[in-house]
Amino acid sequence: MIKGIGIDSVEVDRVKKIVDRGDSFAKKVLTPNEFAQYKKMKGKRQVEYLGGRFSLKESFSKAMGTGLGKYVVFQDVETLWDEFGHPVTTAKVYDGKIFSSITHDNHEIITLVVLEDK
Repeated sequence: MIKGIGIDSVEVDRVKKIVDRGDSFAKKVLTPNEFAQYKKMKGKRQVEYLGGRFSLKESFSKAMGTGLGKYVVFQDVETLWDEFGHPVTTAKVYDGKIFSSITHDNHEIITLVVLEDK
């Protein structure tokens, strides 16, 4: 049974400005595993990665119905890749199934999260 659906988008240019300022925002948003992947990337790919992970965490919190803050914080949600390059999202605050999707073009990064109860 579906528990919640969340969608979010961020502007690529906004994320690029954040990346250009250094790693402080990335360290706040990304888990240690995500940050390690992020640091292996350069340029546009790094912007897409940070924007996608930020947006996925927003989408997850919306699917939970809580938003980010008191019940869901950035470090609670992690998205890594499986062996095929698909995003696999896990969360400390949710034990059901999490389906996630990321898409981007030159202007927008859009994410979708669907939560399913066990």
